[in-house]
Amino acid sequence: IEKESCGDPGTPLYGIREGDGFSNRDVLRFECQFGFELIGERSIVCQENNQWSANIPICIFPCLSNFTAPMGTVLSPDYPEGYGNNLNCIWTIISDPGSRIHLSFNDFDLESQFDFLAIKDGDFPDSPILGTFTGAEVPSHLTSNSHILRLEFQADHSMSGRGFNITYNTFGHNECPDPGIPINARRFGDNFQLGSSISVICEEGFIKTQGTETITCVLVDGKVMWSGPIPKCGAPCGGHFSSPSGVILSPGWPGYYKDSLNCEWVIEAEPGHSIKITFERFQTELNYDVLEVHDGPNLLSPLLGSYNGTQVPQFLFSSSNFIYLLFTTDNSRSNNGFKIHYESVTVNTYSCLDPGIPVHGRRYGHDFSIGSTVSFGCDPGYRLSHEEPLLCEKNHWWSHPLPTCDGKNSEVT
Repeated sequence: IEKESCGDPGTPLYGIREGDGFSNRDVLRFECQFGFELIGERSIVCQENNQWSANIPICIFPCLSNFTAPMGTVLSPDYPEGYGNNLNCIWTIISDPGSRIHLSFNDFDLESQFDFLAIKDGDFPDSPILGTFTGAEVPSHLTSNSHILRLEFQADHSMSGRGFNITYNTFGHNECPDPGIPINARRFGDNFQLGSSISVICEEGFIKTQGTETITCVLVDGKVMWSGPIPKCGAPCGGHFSSPSGVILSPGWPGYYKDSLNCEWVIEAEPGHSIKITFERFQTELNYDVLEVHDGPNLLSPLLGSYNGTQVPQFLFSSSNFIYLLFTTDNSRSNNGFKIHYESVTVNTYSCLDPGIPVHGRRYGHDFSIGSTVSFGCDPGYRLSHEEPLLCEKNHWWSHPLPTCDGKNSEVT
């Protein structure tokens, strides 16, 4: 940091900072996003000794609170870092008389059978219960019958999950609740009045995990509601793909994948074609959560590669018109996962397919015809996994797998 400077102290999670100077006598002011409480100093000063006058504050979601805004968010304490133990939180959402309240569950992970969220249709402890939830299954949307909802959260003395993230909005009696725009999807239709319909289309790589493509605002037993659950889109755990190109995502993408997965994908191209897969993103728990790629239609086909951590080739090719992928995860510590593109390609009679370039590396040679060789180097700080050049053989295959550029264990000078 510069002389006569305290350095950048950062911004609190769920907080807002005013001021961008870090020099002596500069002042930074903080406030929290709507619904959060600020704990600590609202302003700090860079002192002559190049130290801030106090630590930056933190923004916490209160355990007891009333909400009167027409829309908002309810979070478990310290979401998503785990909510702690021995909690008894109560949140009340109050809308205008004659209106109703809709809850959308964006994330939900509680210690199963011991930590509970109860949702009651009214303002009192003995109001009718609309639902009680525990575990890691994300509940479907929920709608009140009155203009007040009471959320009661209880956590016992041990263990905690990630917690929950719930958004709410209010709506009138002759309309359905705003379904929002489902994550990983596009919505068509902005009218939620009785008789109106909306459609939801999943983005590439995602499939419907709940609901149908179109829902309509209808009257059922005197209540205005959607004709079915609001559609949700998620990345599937496996599948059979035969389109000329597409995307394969780790389940849970763009969030973390789940524990204890065993997902199988088969990609099938037309006879006479090869399949190229390209790794756009890849990050799994090193040594434990593994993606295997096999050159054929099943697990018994030859192994093209087994990948974990962050080291993957730029792309891979099959020798036939099938590729098989198997993703297995253990029972702890997930990560971002992967986004993989695939496409059907034709093999040239006189050459090998582009072998790719290692991540953190470079390639010498651009001739891929039979009998030609290409070699590789690595960026500073990385070492090739093997030095042999790749030879394009008569069977249109390279003589060796693409090398990787691995970080050196010793300190880089």
